[in-house]
Amino acid sequence: MSRTRWRLILNGKSTGNTDLREAVHALRERGVQLEVRVTWEDGDAERYVAEAIDHGVDTIIAAGGDGTLSEVAETLAHRPEPADALPSLGLVPLGTANDFASAAGIPDAPLEALTLIAQEAARPVDLLNIDADGKHWWCANVASGGFGTEVTVETDEGLKKVLGGLAYLVTGISRLGRIDPIRARLRAPGFDWEGGFIALGIGNGRQAGGGQVLCPDAVIDDGLLDVTVIPELTGEVASTIGALLKGGKQGALEQVAHRTRAPWVEIEADQPITLNLDGEPVKARHFRIECVAARVRMHLHPGSHLLSPP
Repeated sequence: MSRTRWRLILNGKSTGNTDLREAVHALRERGVQLEVRVTWEDGDAERYVAEAIDHGVDTIIAAGGDGTLSEVAETLAHRPEPADALPSLGLVPLGTANDFASAAGIPDAPLEALTLIAQEAARPVDLLNIDADGKHWWCANVASGGFGTEVTVETDEGLKKVLGGLAYLVTGISRLGRIDPIRARLRAPGFDWEGGFIALGIGNGRQAGGGQVLCPDAVIDDGLLDVTVIPELTGEVASTIGALLKGGKQGALEQVAHRTRAPWVEIEADQPITLNLDGEPVKARHFRIECVAARVRMHLHPGSHLLSPP
């Protein structure tokens, strides 16, 4: 293996992960110059990315959940350099649900995830750019709204630690008796929908909120958003929501879902609504979400479901 320089940006909640510590030592023994930085507060990731670029690092690795991945990807997206002039991006999934990693086929074991980064060339991938009432955000996986977003936001941190992704299902079941549709209008090229929805997914990736497969056909290198709207339902609400939470029974979703694929989508609502941007809840009355093609380069297996077929 050539003498490469990596910088691993670790979510502070995962500093006690012994498997990761051992994996870091193993990669160093293989010849990788791998340094670790730990995030404790807002702004840490941006500082560490800037530092890594100044140090000539080849690859920056997000070690954490979907939020950590988005935070690191966002700091790269803010840079003025083109994607091919920036360090490549890798992921070691250490979060509660790891929705992006699950859909992308990134191994859970830290050593396997780091080995994948070492063995697979980085590929250009898209990011979502979100304007929320004039404020700007970036998202690597899925912008989601509705019932699933409320479940994700309301799930207790202690419950997540004990149950992992199952915590979202437990919280969701407890909410089944109080599902209120959210009224909004969605507009995209060739698509105009207005009404009440119980779930909304705008994907770069395919799933969010602990396994809700809202955008089952999304890929992250086509320059397009996959938009899914699940309207308010008059019957069989519990079974449909159960399918959403468990990420299965896609046939149930297909019967009610409104879908489109477009380079951008606008969402307007009379009252502020919340979108979950990879764990970051953002509330606004107007959202414009654009797909920024090939904004970063990421290490993924060439057979990943999130990549377009060759």
